[in-house]
Amino acid sequence: MKNLSRRNFIATTAAAVALGTLAPSALGQKKRAIKKAIMFQTVNIKDTSVMEKFKLIKEAGFEGVEPLSHMDTKEVLEAAKETGLTICSVCCATHWAQPLSAPTPPAREKALEGLKQALRDAKTYGTDSVLLVPAVVTKEVSYEDAYKRSQEQIRKAIPLAEELKVKISIENVWNKFMFSPVEAARYVDEFNSPWVAWHLDLGNLINFGWPEHWIRTLNKRVARLHIKEFSREKASKEGAGAGFGVEFLKGDNDWPTIMKALDEIGYTGWGIAEQGGANSAEGLKKLAREMDQIFAS
Repeated sequence: MKNLSRRNFIATTAAAVALGTLAPSALGQKKRAIKKAIMFQTVNIKDTSVMEKFKLIKEAGFEGVEPLSHMDTKEVLEAAKETGLTICSVCCATHWAQPLSAPTPPAREKALEGLKQALRDAKTYGTDSVLLVPAVVTKEVSYEDAYKRSQEQIRKAIPLAEELKVKISIENVWNKFMFSPVEAARYVDEFNSPWVAWHLDLGNLINFGWPEHWIRTLNKRVARLHIKEFSREKASKEGAGAGFGVEFLKGDNDWPTIMKALDEIGYTGWGIAEQGGANSAEGLKKLAREMDQIFAS
């Protein structure tokens, strides 16, 4: 084969460089609109203020943050304004210690007030979703009671959710409740309200399911995503909770298949990291880079 002339070589190289700078959509690849955020509670950097943590989150490349409810709203708003980070969701801070499924009516009413405060905080921050663990099944609280009680209490909060235009987004967690995407869909649908949705945690369900199945079944009910890794092998060898002790892209999430399922349902909302490793500026940057890889899968 004849050698390329200098002119042809320069032209070919220039074309290749130009092609490499094109956006994914120009190359025929789907450009996903999923926005990158992190759960504030996971940012475990000692001796740093809310403002300092927000600045580190922003510098790492995140667009949004998910704070807990019942924080100092003025402090959070000032940090968001200073950094330009969006408050993308609020995590109800009381749902574990004070579950809506509690055995006594006074305890359940206290839990309801916690949810209502989370809804008000979300409105204050300008976001439209509250993450809620709906119930906790225990030896004293049966599955059936957890189902019935949590729905009763959530129904009491729906008028406020509608008034504030903030969704109550149910999260799948290890609470011995909601093991099936079919049941999860039914649970939400039984409220017959657009103000109850799903906050899908992609790592929490790996131990007993596959995220792509949940995504396709829940479909438009998915209001937010928690991006989390999990290793079945590590859990099997070291105990169930140890499964979360694995870095992004090194667990059992089949990210290309998960992203394909999200494409199928047209998801374009927030992907919020709830992942170990956010204990330094470099740790935050690493998580942000890995999320970029995940979203491009």
